[in-house]
Amino acid sequence: MTDVATSPHSRDWATEFDHTKDDYAAAAPEIWDELRSSCPVAHSDAHGGVWLPTRHADVSAVANDTDRFSSEGVIVNVWKPAGIAPVGYAPPITSDPPFHADARRILLPAFAPKQVARWEDATRATCNELIDEILESEPGPEDPVDAATRYAQHIPVRVIAEMLGLPREDGDRFRTFIHRILEKPGQQHATDPEDTLVHYLSTVIAARRREPARDDLIGFLLDAELEGEPLTDEHIFGSIALLLIAGIDTTWSAIGSSLWHLALHPEHRDRLRNDPDVEPFAIEELLRFYAPVTMARIVAEGVDDAEVGGCPVKSRDWVLLPFPAANRDPEAFERADEFVIDRQRNRHLAFGLGIHRCLGSNLARMELRVAVTEWLRRIPDFELADPDPSSVRWSTGQVRGPRELPVKILRTAVPDEEARQ
Repeated sequence: MTDVATSPHSRDWATEFDHTKDDYAAAAPEIWDELRSSCPVAHSDAHGGVWLPTRHADVSAVANDTDRFSSEGVIVNVWKPAGIAPVGYAPPITSDPPFHADARRILLPAFAPKQVARWEDATRATCNELIDEILESEPGPEDPVDAATRYAQHIPVRVIAEMLGLPREDGDRFRTFIHRILEKPGQQHATDPEDTLVHYLSTVIAARRREPARDDLIGFLLDAELEGEPLTDEHIFGSIALLLIAGIDTTWSAIGSSLWHLALHPEHRDRLRNDPDVEPFAIEELLRFYAPVTMARIVAEGVDDAEVGGCPVKSRDWVLLPFPAANRDPEAFERADEFVIDRQRNRHLAFGLGIHRCLGSNLARMELRVAVTEWLRRIPDFELADPDPSSVRWSTGQVRGPRELPVKILRTAVPDEEARQ
């Protein structure tokens, strides 16, 4: 484990943390552990002031208290949303009760298990197409392959694009939007107005309203109603933006983190390949140990009696909800700091909890499972190109995963054509 206190990049994490900085991203699990034992609720002046609880109980308490903690803003930023509750700018994730329940209900059918199962074959085909492209370049032990940029980052982009009915070739644009919004929030970008998410989705919605109905998620939203009225363009825009941002970066980060772990642990690669019964437990443990998402809340307007872990907080304060930190709390999990591949009891918070628990969890699980098992079936042995695990760069912001993941492919397997059908 990294000694955070003596790290050359260390700071007083209890008062100077900044989740958008590289030093925090690189050592986040160690920082959470240090804070949990010394200052379980940290506070920083970054981004206008933000609180950071690290214990499972405190994260859970905030996530479940929708009266005192609003979802009006879920991405910490100097610009703080105001006056848009209970709808928010990306329903239902930014919606508060009572609006939240109806907004969530609209999307739930599209992410039910049977609907998600329809996309498994396409996901598997995408994974194998990407692996084919990698192996066709004939990489050897001295020719590292970036498993993040050539594999993990493409899978959810293509799946979500197909579900929404958007061109898969727009994937690079989606990744640019995500980087601006999640990794560098509040920073100024010299961006052409026509190269923004607002322009992109506004153009898409306007064009789709002029076209015949199509059987995809955008068509579904255009046809949906709320209290007997069609959804507004603003509601449709926010929900599509949510699916693009929350449905892409989170999943590719989980896939990338899982491959990073497996590159370091040949015993876990072998167990996953040779013991089919362990697969569902391993996927859940990968989600627990490498949960990518830290959400945020704003103390609700006019609330003067809220606290986080015993620390009084003021109306309109930002509060981060690091679900990954909660997942490593020894008060909530036995051997919390260990990766237990066959962990039986695993009520992790990778998908959050409370009314905002991720509605796309079925899709994310499926994509992670297929991505990991197809990679291991085709590339059973691989390792980090640089044996030092800290050589991998992790993303900053509220979604954490490896942004580059150079690996050496040590052995490949002959593809089973029948299994790929």
